[in-house]
Amino acid sequence: MGQDEKNAILVVDDDPSVLESTSRLLSAFEYIVFSCKNATDAVKKLQDNNIRVVLTDIMMPEVTGLQFLENIRLLNSEIPVIMMTAFAELDMTIDAIRKGAFDFLLKPFKPESLAHSVKKAFDYSRLKELEKNYTGTLENTVKNRTRELSDALTLVQSASKEIVERLAGVAEYRDTDTGKHIKRIGLYSQRISMILNMPAMFVEEIKFSSSLHDIGKVGVSDAILLKPGPLTPEEFDLMKTHTVIGEKMLSGSSYPGMAMAACIALNHHERMDGRGYPRGLKGEEIPIEGRIVMIADQYDALRSKRPYKPGFDHDKSCKIITVGDGRTAPEHFDPNVLDAFIRVAPEFDGIFRELTTEAGGSRCV
Repeated sequence: MGQDEKNAILVVDDDPSVLESTSRLLSAFEYIVFSCKNATDAVKKLQDNNIRVVLTDIMMPEVTGLQFLENIRLLNSEIPVIMMTAFAELDMTIDAIRKGAFDFLLKPFKPESLAHSVKKAFDYSRLKELEKNYTGTLENTVKNRTRELSDALTLVQSASKEIVERLAGVAEYRDTDTGKHIKRIGLYSQRISMILNMPAMFVEEIKFSSSLHDIGKVGVSDAILLKPGPLTPEEFDLMKTHTVIGEKMLSGSSYPGMAMAACIALNHHERMDGRGYPRGLKGEEIPIEGRIVMIADQYDALRSKRPYKPGFDHDKSCKIITVGDGRTAPEHFDPNVLDAFIRVAPEFDGIFRELTTEAGGSRCV
Protein backbone atom coordinates (compact mmCIF):
# COMPACT_ATOMS: atom_id res chain seq x y z
CA MET A 1 0.00 0.00 0.00
CA GLY A 2 1.04 3.58 -0.61
CA GLN A 3 0.47 6.64 1.53
CA ASP A 4 -2.06 6.41 4.34
CA GLU A 5 -3.02 10.08 4.70
CA LYS A 6 -6.65 10.73 5.55
CA ASN A 7 -6.91 13.67 3.13
CA ALA A 8 -5.74 11.98 -0.09
CA ILE A 9 -7.73 12.78 -3.23
CA LEU A 10 -7.48 11.34 -6.75
CA VAL A 11 -8.06 13.77 -9.65
CA VAL A 12 -8.75 12.34 -13.12
CA ASP A 13 -9.07 14.44 -16.29
CA ASP A 14 -7.84 13.98 -19.85
CA ASP A 15 -7.34 17.75 -20.22
CA PRO A 16 -3.78 18.46 -18.95
CA SER A 17 -4.49 22.11 -18.14
CA VAL A 18 -7.61 21.29 -16.10
CA LEU A 19 -5.80 18.43 -14.38
CA GLU A 20 -2.83 20.63 -13.44
CA SER A 21 -4.86 23.65 -12.27
CA THR A 22 -7.27 21.52 -10.24
CA SER A 23 -4.44 19.57 -8.62
CA ARG A 24 -2.58 22.77 -7.68
CA LEU A 25 -5.72 24.28 -6.22
CA LEU A 26 -6.42 21.20 -4.10
CA SER A 27 -2.78 21.11 -2.95
CA ALA A 28 -3.18 24.71 -1.84
CA PHE A 29 -6.13 23.53 0.27
CA GLU A 30 -3.64 21.09 1.90
CA TYR A 31 -4.95 17.91 0.32
CA ILE A 32 -2.64 15.10 -0.80
CA VAL A 33 -3.31 14.97 -4.52
CA PHE A 34 -2.87 12.02 -6.90
CA SER A 35 -3.50 12.89 -10.55
CA CYS A 36 -4.16 10.76 -13.63
CA LYS A 37 -4.89 11.53 -17.29
CA ASN A 38 -7.06 8.49 -17.88
CA ALA A 39 -9.36 6.14 -16.01
CA THR A 40 -7.22 3.04 -16.60
CA ASP A 41 -4.21 4.50 -14.75
CA ALA A 42 -6.58 5.94 -12.13
CA VAL A 43 -7.95 2.50 -11.23
CA LYS A 44 -4.44 1.22 -10.54
CA LYS A 45 -3.59 4.29 -8.45
CA LEU A 46 -6.82 3.83 -6.52
CA GLN A 47 -5.84 0.23 -5.75
CA ASP A 48 -2.30 1.14 -4.68
CA ASN A 49 -3.06 4.12 -2.44
CA ASN A 50 -5.42 4.96 0.41
CA ILE A 51 -7.53 7.41 -1.57
CA ARG A 52 -10.45 8.98 0.36
CA VAL A 53 -12.14 11.02 -2.41
CA VAL A 54 -12.20 10.85 -6.21
CA LEU A 55 -12.70 13.85 -8.50
CA THR A 56 -13.17 12.83 -12.13
CA ASP A 57 -14.22 14.28 -15.45
CA ILE A 58 -17.21 12.62 -17.12
CA MET A 59 -16.29 13.11 -20.77
CA MET A 60 -13.04 11.19 -21.29
CA PRO A 61 -11.87 9.04 -24.24
CA GLU A 62 -11.59 5.24 -24.09
CA VAL A 63 -13.01 4.85 -20.56
CA THR A 64 -15.57 7.53 -19.70
CA GLY A 65 -16.12 8.99 -16.27
CA LEU A 66 -19.33 6.99 -15.88
CA GLN A 67 -17.53 3.76 -16.76
CA PHE A 68 -14.77 4.72 -14.35
CA LEU A 69 -17.43 5.29 -11.68
CA GLU A 70 -18.72 1.75 -12.24
CA ASN A 71 -15.17 0.38 -11.88
CA ILE A 72 -14.69 2.36 -8.66
CA ARG A 73 -17.87 0.91 -7.21
CA LEU A 74 -16.55 -2.59 -7.87
CA LEU A 75 -13.49 -1.72 -5.79
CA ASN A 76 -15.10 0.46 -3.14
CA SER A 77 -18.82 0.97 -2.69
CA GLU A 78 -18.50 3.88 -0.27
CA ILE A 79 -15.74 6.20 -1.52
CA PRO A 80 -17.32 9.55 -2.56
CA VAL A 81 -16.88 10.35 -6.26
CA ILE A 82 -17.34 13.91 -7.51
CA MET A 83 -18.14 14.19 -11.22
CA MET A 84 -16.88 17.17 -13.29
CA THR A 85 -18.61 18.12 -16.55
CA ALA A 86 -19.01 21.03 -18.91
CA PHE A 87 -22.40 19.77 -20.09
CA ALA A 88 -25.06 19.20 -17.45
CA GLU A 89 -27.32 16.84 -19.36
CA LEU A 90 -30.24 15.49 -17.32
CA ASP A 91 -30.03 11.89 -18.54
CA MET A 92 -26.31 11.72 -17.88
CA THR A 93 -26.75 13.24 -14.42
CA ILE A 94 -29.47 10.73 -13.51
CA ASP A 95 -27.29 7.88 -14.79
CA ALA A 96 -24.37 9.09 -12.68
CA ILE A 97 -26.56 9.32 -9.58
CA ARG A 98 -27.79 5.78 -10.17
CA LYS A 99 -24.19 4.60 -10.39
CA GLY A 100 -23.38 6.24 -7.07
CA ALA A 101 -22.00 9.71 -7.85
CA PHE A 102 -21.61 11.83 -4.71
CA ASP A 103 -21.66 15.34 -6.22
CA PHE A 104 -21.31 17.34 -9.47
CA LEU A 105 -19.15 20.31 -10.49
CA LEU A 106 -19.83 22.34 -13.62
CA LYS A 107 -16.79 23.49 -15.56
CA PRO A 108 -15.42 26.03 -15.26
CA PHE A 109 -15.92 25.97 -11.50
CA LYS A 110 -14.96 28.55 -8.91
CA PRO A 111 -12.28 27.67 -6.31
CA GLU A 112 -14.77 28.05 -3.48
CA SER A 113 -17.20 25.65 -5.22
CA LEU A 114 -14.44 23.09 -5.58
CA ALA A 115 -13.36 23.55 -1.95
CA HIS A 116 -16.94 23.19 -0.70
CA SER A 117 -17.67 20.06 -2.73
CA VAL A 118 -14.39 18.37 -1.80
CA LYS A 119 -14.74 19.26 1.89
CA LYS A 120 -18.25 17.81 1.87
CA ALA A 121 -16.92 14.61 0.30
CA PHE A 122 -14.14 14.26 2.89
CA ASP A 123 -16.61 14.88 5.71
CA TYR A 124 -18.77 12.11 4.27
CA SER A 125 -15.75 9.79 4.02
CA ARG A 126 -14.79 10.45 7.65
CA LEU A 127 -18.39 9.90 8.73
CA LYS A 128 -18.51 6.53 6.96
CA GLU A 129 -15.21 5.54 8.54
CA LEU A 130 -16.48 6.51 12.00
CA GLU A 131 -19.65 4.56 11.34
CA LYS A 132 -17.67 1.52 10.24
CA ASN A 133 -15.35 1.74 13.25
CA TYR A 134 -18.31 2.24 15.57
CA THR A 135 -20.14 -0.71 14.03
CA GLY A 136 -17.06 -2.89 14.36
CA THR A 137 -16.50 -1.78 17.95
CA LEU A 138 -20.17 -2.29 18.73
CA GLU A 139 -20.13 -5.78 17.19
CA ASN A 140 -17.06 -6.71 19.21
CA THR A 141 -18.62 -5.25 22.35
CA VAL A 142 -21.84 -7.17 21.72
CA LYS A 143 -19.87 -10.37 21.09
CA ASN A 144 -17.86 -9.88 24.28
CA ARG A 145 -20.93 -9.01 26.33
CA THR A 146 -22.85 -11.94 24.84
CA ARG A 147 -19.99 -14.27 25.70
CA GLU A 148 -19.78 -12.83 29.22
CA LEU A 149 -23.54 -13.14 29.67
CA SER A 150 -23.46 -16.67 28.30
CA ASP A 151 -20.67 -17.61 30.70
CA ALA A 152 -22.54 -15.97 33.57
CA LEU A 153 -25.77 -17.72 32.59
CA THR A 154 -23.98 -21.05 32.41
CA LEU A 155 -22.51 -20.41 35.86
CA VAL A 156 -25.91 -19.44 37.25
CA GLN A 157 -27.56 -22.46 35.65
CA SER A 158 -24.87 -24.76 37.03
CA ALA A 159 -25.24 -23.19 40.46
CA SER A 160 -29.02 -23.45 40.24
CA LYS A 161 -28.81 -27.11 39.26
CA GLU A 162 -26.47 -27.80 42.15
CA ILE A 163 -28.80 -25.98 44.56
CA VAL A 164 -31.74 -28.03 43.29
CA GLU A 165 -29.77 -31.25 43.67
CA ARG A 166 -28.64 -30.33 47.17
CA LEU A 167 -32.14 -29.27 48.14
CA ALA A 168 -33.55 -32.50 46.74
CA GLY A 169 -30.94 -34.38 48.73
CA VAL A 170 -32.47 -33.00 51.92
CA ALA A 171 -35.47 -35.25 51.31
CA GLU A 172 -33.15 -38.23 50.93
CA TYR A 173 -30.68 -37.46 53.70
CA ARG A 174 -31.85 -40.45 55.75
CA ASP A 175 -31.17 -42.69 52.76
CA THR A 176 -27.67 -44.08 52.06
CA ASP A 177 -28.63 -43.88 48.36
CA THR A 178 -28.63 -40.08 48.62
CA GLY A 179 -28.74 -38.38 45.23
CA LYS A 180 -28.99 -41.54 43.14
CA HIS A 181 -32.77 -41.79 43.31
CA ILE A 182 -33.38 -38.14 42.47
CA LYS A 183 -30.95 -38.25 39.55
CA ARG A 184 -32.65 -41.35 38.17
CA ILE A 185 -36.09 -39.75 38.44
CA GLY A 186 -34.79 -36.73 36.52
CA LEU A 187 -33.39 -38.85 33.71
CA TYR A 188 -36.48 -41.08 33.51
CA SER A 189 -38.76 -38.03 33.34
CA GLN A 190 -36.59 -36.37 30.73
CA ARG A 191 -36.66 -39.43 28.46
CA ILE A 192 -40.44 -39.85 28.69
CA SER A 193 -40.93 -36.13 27.95
CA MET A 194 -38.78 -36.43 24.85
CA ILE A 195 -40.79 -39.41 23.57
CA LEU A 196 -43.98 -37.39 24.18
CA ASN A 197 -42.50 -34.58 22.04
CA MET A 198 -42.83 -32.05 24.83
CA PRO A 199 -41.27 -28.59 24.23
CA ALA A 200 -37.51 -28.40 24.70
CA MET A 201 -37.85 -26.08 27.69
CA PHE A 202 -40.26 -28.50 29.36
CA VAL A 203 -37.86 -31.41 28.77
CA GLU A 204 -34.98 -29.47 30.30
CA GLU A 205 -36.98 -28.20 33.28
CA ILE A 206 -38.57 -31.51 34.24
CA LYS A 207 -35.15 -33.16 34.47
CA PHE A 208 -34.31 -30.95 37.44
CA SER A 209 -37.76 -30.02 38.76
CA SER A 210 -38.65 -33.69 39.19
CA SER A 211 -35.68 -34.04 41.53
CA LEU A 212 -37.71 -32.18 44.15
CA HIS A 213 -40.75 -34.46 43.97
CA ASP A 214 -40.22 -35.87 47.49
CA ILE A 215 -38.91 -32.73 49.21
CA GLY A 216 -41.98 -32.86 51.46
CA LYS A 217 -40.62 -36.01 53.12
CA VAL A 218 -38.64 -33.75 55.44
CA GLY A 219 -41.95 -33.22 57.25
CA VAL A 220 -42.58 -36.97 57.75
CA SER A 221 -41.04 -38.81 60.69
CA ASP A 222 -38.42 -41.55 60.36
CA ALA A 223 -40.76 -43.92 62.15
CA ILE A 224 -43.04 -43.81 59.13
CA LEU A 225 -40.49 -43.41 56.33
CA LEU A 226 -38.28 -46.25 57.56
CA LYS A 227 -40.91 -48.55 58.98
CA PRO A 228 -40.13 -52.10 57.81
CA GLY A 229 -43.73 -53.29 57.81
CA PRO A 230 -47.02 -52.05 56.37
CA LEU A 231 -48.30 -48.65 57.46
CA THR A 232 -51.44 -48.30 59.52
CA PRO A 233 -54.24 -46.17 57.97
CA GLU A 234 -53.24 -43.31 60.27
CA GLU A 235 -49.58 -43.61 59.34
CA PHE A 236 -50.46 -43.75 55.65
CA ASP A 237 -52.48 -40.54 56.00
CA LEU A 238 -49.43 -38.89 57.53
CA MET A 239 -47.26 -40.25 54.73
CA LYS A 240 -49.58 -38.70 52.15
CA THR A 241 -48.95 -35.24 53.58
CA HIS A 242 -45.47 -35.15 52.02
CA THR A 243 -47.10 -34.09 48.74
CA VAL A 244 -48.84 -31.08 50.29
CA ILE A 245 -45.81 -30.20 52.41
CA GLY A 246 -43.58 -30.28 49.30
CA GLU A 247 -45.95 -28.08 47.33
CA LYS A 248 -46.08 -25.52 50.15
CA MET A 249 -42.28 -25.48 50.38
CA LEU A 250 -41.86 -24.83 46.66
CA SER A 251 -44.88 -22.70 45.75
CA GLY A 252 -44.84 -18.94 45.20
CA SER A 253 -41.71 -18.78 43.03
CA SER A 254 -41.69 -16.68 39.86
CA TYR A 255 -39.31 -19.14 38.17
CA PRO A 256 -41.01 -21.65 35.84
CA GLY A 257 -38.75 -24.49 36.96
CA MET A 258 -39.64 -24.01 40.61
CA ALA A 259 -43.34 -23.67 39.76
CA MET A 260 -43.09 -27.00 37.93
CA ALA A 261 -41.33 -28.54 40.92
CA ALA A 262 -44.17 -27.43 43.21
CA CYS A 263 -46.71 -28.94 40.81
CA ILE A 264 -44.80 -32.23 40.64
CA ALA A 265 -44.43 -32.43 44.42
CA LEU A 266 -48.19 -32.08 44.83
CA ASN A 267 -49.35 -34.33 41.99
CA HIS A 268 -46.87 -37.17 41.53
CA HIS A 269 -49.07 -39.60 43.50
CA GLU A 270 -52.32 -38.81 41.69
CA ARG A 271 -53.77 -41.62 39.53
CA MET A 272 -55.69 -41.45 36.29
CA ASP A 273 -58.60 -43.40 37.83
CA GLY A 274 -58.99 -40.82 40.61
CA ARG A 275 -57.71 -43.11 43.39
CA GLY A 276 -54.49 -41.25 44.01
CA TYR A 277 -53.70 -38.55 46.56
CA PRO A 278 -53.77 -35.89 47.90
CA ARG A 279 -56.75 -34.57 45.89
CA GLY A 280 -58.03 -37.59 44.03
CA LEU A 281 -57.71 -35.96 40.61
CA LYS A 282 -58.77 -37.92 37.53
CA GLY A 283 -57.47 -38.06 33.96
CA GLU A 284 -56.23 -34.80 32.52
CA GLU A 285 -57.08 -32.97 35.72
CA ILE A 286 -53.63 -34.19 36.72
CA PRO A 287 -50.92 -31.91 35.23
CA ILE A 288 -48.82 -33.68 32.61
CA GLU A 289 -45.63 -33.25 34.64
CA GLY A 290 -47.30 -35.07 37.52
CA ARG A 291 -48.38 -37.91 35.23
CA ILE A 292 -44.84 -38.28 33.88
CA VAL A 293 -43.05 -38.26 37.23
CA MET A 294 -45.67 -40.61 38.71
CA ILE A 295 -44.69 -43.48 36.41
CA ALA A 296 -40.96 -42.66 36.69
CA ASP A 297 -41.21 -42.73 40.48
CA GLN A 298 -43.25 -45.95 40.40
CA TYR A 299 -40.64 -47.72 38.29
CA ASP A 300 -37.78 -46.60 40.53
CA ALA A 301 -39.67 -47.62 43.67
CA LEU A 302 -40.23 -51.10 42.25
CA ARG A 303 -36.57 -51.49 41.31
CA SER A 304 -35.25 -50.19 44.62
CA LYS A 305 -34.79 -52.08 47.86
CA ARG A 306 -37.00 -50.61 50.59
CA PRO A 307 -37.34 -51.36 54.31
CA TYR A 308 -40.61 -53.14 53.56
CA LYS A 309 -39.69 -54.88 50.25
CA PRO A 310 -36.81 -56.22 48.14
CA GLY A 311 -35.78 -54.59 44.88
CA PHE A 312 -37.32 -56.15 41.76
CA ASP A 313 -35.55 -56.71 38.48
CA HIS A 314 -36.36 -54.71 35.36
CA ASP A 315 -38.68 -57.25 33.75
CA LYS A 316 -40.76 -57.76 36.88
CA SER A 317 -41.01 -54.00 37.47
CA CYS A 318 -42.21 -53.40 33.91
CA LYS A 319 -44.74 -56.25 34.20
CA ILE A 320 -46.20 -54.79 37.38
CA ILE A 321 -46.62 -51.40 35.69
CA THR A 322 -48.03 -52.72 32.41
CA VAL A 323 -50.10 -55.67 33.73
CA GLY A 324 -50.62 -54.95 37.43
CA ASP A 325 -50.06 -56.81 40.69
CA GLY A 326 -53.05 -55.92 42.86
CA ARG A 327 -51.58 -52.66 44.18
CA THR A 328 -50.43 -51.22 40.88
CA ALA A 329 -52.55 -51.30 37.71
CA PRO A 330 -52.13 -49.90 34.16
CA GLU A 331 -55.23 -47.72 34.59
CA HIS A 332 -53.32 -45.72 37.19
CA PHE A 333 -51.23 -44.23 34.40
CA ASP A 334 -51.86 -41.87 31.51
CA PRO A 335 -52.09 -44.17 28.43
CA ASN A 336 -49.78 -41.92 26.39
CA VAL A 337 -47.25 -41.73 29.21
CA LEU A 338 -47.49 -45.50 29.71
CA ASP A 339 -46.86 -46.04 25.99
CA ALA A 340 -43.83 -43.73 26.15
CA PHE A 341 -42.56 -45.65 29.18
CA ILE A 342 -42.84 -48.95 27.31
CA ARG A 343 -40.87 -47.50 24.38
CA VAL A 344 -37.98 -46.30 26.55
CA ALA A 345 -38.09 -49.00 29.25
CA PRO A 346 -34.74 -50.53 28.15
CA GLU A 347 -33.12 -47.14 28.73
CA PHE A 348 -34.66 -47.02 32.22
CA ASP A 349 -32.90 -50.28 33.02
CA GLY A 350 -29.59 -48.80 31.86
CA ILE A 351 -30.11 -45.64 33.91
CA PHE A 352 -30.95 -47.66 37.02
CA ARG A 353 -27.93 -49.91 36.64
CA GLU A 354 -25.60 -46.97 36.14
CA LEU A 355 -26.99 -44.89 39.00
CA THR A 356 -27.69 -47.33 41.81
CA THR A 357 -26.22 -48.89 44.94
CA GLU A 358 -27.24 -51.83 47.08
CA ALA A 359 -28.49 -49.63 49.92
CA GLY A 360 -32.10 -49.66 51.08
CA GLY A 361 -34.08 -46.48 50.55
CA SER A 362 -36.85 -44.71 52.41
CA ARG A 363 -40.51 -45.50 51.91
CA CYS A 364 -42.20 -44.49 48.64
CA VAL A 365 -45.91 -45.29 48.39
